[in-house]
Amino acid sequence: MLRAVPEVSLIKFIRHSLEILKNPLPFHNRNFEKKGDIFKLNVGFNTKIFFCRDAGFAQYVLQKNQKNYVKSKIQTVDLVKYVGEGLLTSEGDKWKKQRKMMQPAFHKQKLKNLLSGMQETIAFQYQKISSNNTIDIFPVLNDLAFQTVVKSLFTKAAKSKDMERLQFITEANQRMLVRELRQPYLASWFKISGVLQKHLDLTKEARQILKTIVEERKLSGKRYDDLLDMLLETKYDDGFGMSEEQLIDEILIIFTAGHETTSNSLTFTFQLLAKHPEYQDSIYKEYLDLGADQSDLMLRISQSKICQQVIEESMRLYPPAYFIDRVNKETDTFNKMEFKPGSNLLFSIYEIHRHPNLWDNPNTFYPERFADKTKQYSAQYYPFGAGPRKCIGNNFAMFEMIIAVTELIKNYKIYADFDSIEITPLITLKPKNAFLKFEKR
Repeated sequence: MLRAVPEVSLIKFIRHSLEILKNPLPFHNRNFEKKGDIFKLNVGFNTKIFFCRDAGFAQYVLQKNQKNYVKSKIQTVDLVKYVGEGLLTSEGDKWKKQRKMMQPAFHKQKLKNLLSGMQETIAFQYQKISSNNTIDIFPVLNDLAFQTVVKSLFTKAAKSKDMERLQFITEANQRMLVRELRQPYLASWFKISGVLQKHLDLTKEARQILKTIVEERKLSGKRYDDLLDMLLETKYDDGFGMSEEQLIDEILIIFTAGHETTSNSLTFTFQLLAKHPEYQDSIYKEYLDLGADQSDLMLRISQSKICQQVIEESMRLYPPAYFIDRVNKETDTFNKMEFKPGSNLLFSIYEIHRHPNLWDNPNTFYPERFADKTKQYSAQYYPFGAGPRKCIGNNFAMFEMIIAVTELIKNYKIYADFDSIEITPLITLKPKNAFLKFEKR
């Protein structure tokens, strides 16, 4: 016997539209608390979205029956016009082909060659921090994450002016996409006014910058063992490599997904550490206990257990990809609820990571919960997604964040100059007013 999915009316959605535009999470939380872990939100006369915080359903869709599900048009259409059809936005055979080819480039042993460059870039960016002054740490960490991706991709081949422009375009286009998604009723105005075309022109400019870098690398004949070299050397089963257009799609996605999520996560991590200084002491002690020899960075990273637990707990409380979307190809049922083909499913990772039935003291910062227990939470912990489409850059991101946290804590004590951690939910979960004070050790 099938049961109906609880509904939230279009009238209620319209009534709260301004609140949703600013921050939709409280609205969704109230509906989850009232309607249960799966509810249907009417966002138009014929448009419904299923919001879910049922970890079992998420595991079913992302892993157990993933062949019946594809990403929604948000990624496969709306995002494509800004970043192209790469690993994040492609589907079907094209995605399988790209994933199989690119996976070796992101293997831990391949990434090992990038670690010293990561550390050098991070240490350089931290020179922007001055002691005994309060600063908003997010812009520093945003630049840090972007420059780390730049150096990992291009070593020293990229001109700083070009990279500044690329960073501007990446962030401007993300803000535009948020406007399109949250204000669909302005779609015609975006086109008529030229606002949309302006951003599409920015995308063309970004692609031209990257095309020039790729062509210069090919002509130079030099080898840097960076991500660009790895991507240029990858081959499909037929022995051919990526086309230039496909390569640029993948690079654009690495820039967009690679720096945004990392800078968000690092900011939330440092805010949490500022509020919980005992973990700063633990990370610093761990750094000292591991000794001064940093010749094997991979070994140090793998042994930085406390630092890793702090980052994992930070991403539980503030997952950068706080929603995962899927659409079913064929009718499916879960827990006696039926989902017709083409149902739009949005899994709230933010809610799953704070679900009181899944976590002890879910709103409490407690890194020890991840001490040798990561596998225990694998069915309810999705900071990098899950299943075949789990983020290919998860190891890259974790290595970068462990280095970034260690480098800062070994040099500074940090103090909070804010009352509570605030968020701005855009395409990713962004921090707000992350004001910290730094004291030299």
